[in-house]
Amino acid sequence: MYERSSVTDLAAKLRTELDRYSPGGKLPSSRALVERFKVSPVTVSRAIGQLVAEGLVVTRPGAGAFRAAERRTAPAPAGDTSWQEVALSADGAEGLVPRSVDATGVTVSLAVPPPGVIEFNGGYLHPSLQPERAMSEALARAGRRPGAWGRPPLEGLPELREWFARTVGGTVTAAEVLIGAGGQAGLTTALRALAPPGAPVLVESPTYPGMLAIARSAGLRPVPVPVDPGGVRPELLADAFRATGARVFVCQPLFQNPTGAVLAPDRRAEVLRIAREAGAFVVEDDYVRRLAHADAGPLPRPLIADDQDGVVVHVSSLTKATSPSFRVSALIARGPALSRLRAIQIVDAFFVPRPLQEAALELVGSPSWPRHLRTLATELKTRRDTLTAAVRTHLPDLALPHIPSGGYHLWLRLPDAADESVLTAAALRAGVALTPGHPYFSAEPPGPHLRLSFAAVAGTEELTEGVRRLRTACDEAFA
Repeated sequence: MYERSSVTDLAAKLRTELDRYSPGGKLPSSRALVERFKVSPVTVSRAIGQLVAEGLVVTRPGAGAFRAAERRTAPAPAGDTSWQEVALSADGAEGLVPRSVDATGVTVSLAVPPPGVIEFNGGYLHPSLQPERAMSEALARAGRRPGAWGRPPLEGLPELREWFARTVGGTVTAAEVLIGAGGQAGLTTALRALAPPGAPVLVESPTYPGMLAIARSAGLRPVPVPVDPGGVRPELLADAFRATGARVFVCQPLFQNPTGAVLAPDRRAEVLRIAREAGAFVVEDDYVRRLAHADAGPLPRPLIADDQDGVVVHVSSLTKATSPSFRVSALIARGPALSRLRAIQIVDAFFVPRPLQEAALELVGSPSWPRHLRTLATELKTRRDTLTAAVRTHLPDLALPHIPSGGYHLWLRLPDAADESVLTAAALRAGVALTPGHPYFSAEPPGPHLRLSFAAVAGTEELTEGVRRLRTACDEAFA
């Protein structure tokens, strides 16, 4: 959690000391900096790299780091970019929905909080939960594979496509799988392929803010369909299709973000039937199947496993169970939709780098992969139980309607009179970063909410301390 802040602090200290050295002067060795500042060699390497990127330091292999030669350049004159306000706000054609590119709902889960702030807003595993050694070894082995640095097939490596098809199950084949660069990229490709600009797209309410950002940036109009503990409500889904004429519905049937709901068994076939009768696609975001908790029991199959008619377009990823930088995903579809998805993905990104695909194959084929998933399942359950107990003990005025058996967060309902923004600011002052609930709604929310992540923190002690700080923030915000 604090590695990045340590790098920033060390770079700042070294930057202030550069005046001690003449241009071309040699800086202390990495070992000397490690001993002096009591930091790791990795921190020293990254801090030096930051100064190199700024043009303040140069490195010479085998010789060390040196202060760069002085470069005096006149400041560039300020330009006039005001014309862009008109250009970026103009509609491309009459009747189209103006695009709104707002990433704030996503960046709240990506931003690194200040040092000492407990990260209840994180969207990825803490480094202690990531299979760092297994990933490093997999990447090293992948780099030595014959042809590893060549151009991969545009659809992805056949063996990796086969692995994803096998894990999804049912009648899915490798020929129906496209390898992509993470779940966000898969959702972007799916919405671009299946809905024209200006069209409505049905979404769960509440839902993942990153998906809402994708839809709005593409000029689509998100239409909310409420969920309950059993997932999306089929009768309201049917009403929404009839009222809007939408041809796409995006859902997370397993451990829905943010509620943690699982689509009820009797609703699975009903959702597919309703979409099929509407002539619509169901985009299945199967984002945390590999983050099931130890007490989850057998998981339902992905919706696409039971779909023969090409209604479902499936997105799944390795990222959530590994690292935010391990961006390998699968986009699965049948029929003409697959050809369009393939074309758009190629135009947007060509292909996922082959070394990363080879590393993914190495990782999921190693004995460490199932061990990692078992360990992760146990640890996530422990963290969920710790956070749940702490919330019920210290925050009884916050409602916890559902305890999920998968995923990495809890979804809390605040008192009706609570102001999310006031609480979020008070929490940051108390030393804990939160995710407010309003970005998860595509229309007016039914009330104030809060999402607490238990995966991005260092451990159970930090969870308990975070809730204690949150209690202080609530006392301030609700006073």
